[in-house]
Parts: sequence; C-alpha cells; structure tokens
Amino acid sequence: MSAFDFAFTRTVGHEGGLSLDRNDRGNWTSGVIGQGELRGTKYGIASHAYPTLDIRGLTIEQAKAIYRRDYWDRIKADQLPAALAVDVFDAAVNMGVSQATRMMQRALGVTADGLIGPQTIAAAGAANPERFRRLFAAEWLGFYTDLPGWPHFGKGWVRRVAANLKG
Repeated sequence: MSAFDFAFTRTVGHEGGLSLDRNDRGNWTSGVIGQGELRGTKYGIASHAYPTLDIRGLTIEQAKAIYRRDYWDRIKADQLPAALAVDVFDAAVNMGVSQATRMMQRALGVTADGLIGPQTIAAAGAANPERFRRLFAAEWLGFYTDLPGWPHFGKGWVRRVAANLKG
C-alpha cells in the first residue's frame, strides 16, 4: 500500500461519513455557524471549503481525488518521509494546509512560514521520525485547545491525535 493510500484510509477513518452538525463551521457553506447553507461534511470534505460541491452525493473516489490534489500534493508529501507525511496530511485535511505546514515547520525547527521549500524538505529528511511525531502532536494539541470549538469537539480531536500516535 502506498503512503498516500495508507494516509487516505486512516484520515477517512477519522473523518467518517456525512456529518450535518450545526455546531461545526465546516458544515456551513459560508464557514460561519448559522450562515449560508448547511450542506455538511463527508469524508472530511467540508462545505465551507467546497461550497459548490454536492457534499451528500460525494463518492469515496471523488474524495480521494480531492485529498490527493488539494492536500497530499500541496504539502509535497511525496518529498517527505512517509512517517511525517501521513501525520501532516491528516492535519492538513483537518485544519488546512497552511496551518498543518506551519505546525510541521515548528516541529522541525525551521522557519514557520507556511511554505514547503528546500529547507523544510531537507529538515524533514533529516528528522528523527519518532521525535518529529511527538513534537508535531504537541503542536496539533496546542492548536486545538485555542479553538472556539474545543468544548464541543475537543474530545474527538484528542482521540484523533492519540490514534495517529498509536500508528
């Protein structure tokens, strides 16, 4: 199984099927709770990021194509060690490419500018994967606790990071 296939399967497992939770800003086409149309999220593909997409009719194959194009390729995952790429990919789907990239850069000890270039790729290649995963998880958990949705979604978010750390 390729690193992308593994990452996709794991991330879809975290994201699940159709969600119409009114308290999740991602389920609203505007990205603001109670504004726009409540179209939901399916397989981690959220209405606020894809406001014109038929979320309910989304197939797993379409979701996989979106994941590859808009997340895996944008984090340059094929240029990263697989152990790092899988976690960064899951975070990118969960919180956006830019935020996941900055978290990765902080965990690697390079300038956190949100752009994956030669310095970030070199640092990723030289990183101890286990140390990186611990530092990245710490960044991820710290980010979550500052979100306004923490009281409602925090338990599930922590479970996601814990599951990733288990492998």
